Amino acid sequence: MPYPIENRPADLRERMYFPEIIRGIGVLTKHFLRNLFFARDKNPDILERRRGEFGVSDNATLQYPEERAPYPPGYRGLHRLVPREDGKPRCVACYMCATACPAQCIYIEAGEYPDDPIEKYPVKFVIDELRCVVCGFCVEACPKDAIRMDSGEHTPPSYERGAQIWDEKRLLRGPSVSYQYDPWLRRGSPSIPADKLEEMRARAKPFPTVATDEYAQTPGFSVRALAQEAKDRAERPK
Repeated sequence: MPYPIENRPADLRERMYFPEIIRGIGVLTKHFLRNLFFARDKNPDILERRRGEFGVSDNATLQYPEERAPYPPGYRGLHRLVPREDGKPRCVACYMCATACPAQCIYIEAGEYPDDPIEKYPVKFVIDELRCVVCGFCVEACPKDAIRMDSGEHTPPSYERGAQIWDEKRLLRGPSVSYQYDPWLRRGSPSIPADKLEEMRARAKPFPTVATDEYAQTPGFSVRALAQEAKDRAERPK
C-alpha cells in the first residue's frame, strides 16, 4: 500500500547538517569502543553470533585461516587428478575438461608413453585456482573419471599468484580408482608390469549399475542413448 511522503523544504537545522554529523560520529564511536574493549562471540556460525548486546563486540569477521567455518555436506572442494593403481594419472589428455571450462583456467599438454604409442597422458596439467569458478563442468565432461572435486578442501591462502597455479604434481593425489573397462586393463599396457597389471585387474571396480555408458563410466549420461533418441526422432512419421 503506498504511503504519503512529506515533501517539504529542509529547515534550518537540517540545512546545517551539524546535528546529524554529531549523531553519526556518536554511532561510529559507540561501535568503535565496543569492538575495541569487548570480546567477539566465538560462535563459528557468523549468522548466529550475538550482536548489538552490551559486552559483545559487533565484529563478526572470521579470522581465516585460524578460524574456519564448517563447510556444508554438499561442499565439493578443490580439484584433484585421480591416480590409477600404479600411481599414474587416469587422465588421457583428451582436452574435454579444458574445452568445457567456462573460465579457461585449465591448461594441458599431451604426451605418449615411450613404450605405448596408443595411450596418452598429460605432460602438463595446470589449473589456475584464481580463475576457477568452481562450476564442476570439468568433472562432468571427463570421460575417464580422471578429475574430481571431492577433496572437501578450500584453496589455501597465499601471498603470491604463482602459489594458486596448481600443476599435475600437486593435483595428483587422493585414493586411486580402477574400473574393469579401463582400456589399459582390458588390452594391457607395456608401461605396466605384468604382475602389477594383474593386481590392478583384480582390484578394479565392476561396471557401475547406475551408469548408462560403458565407455564413459558416467552415470546419467550416455552417448549411445542420445544417438538412439535422435535416430528414433528421425524415423518417426511426420
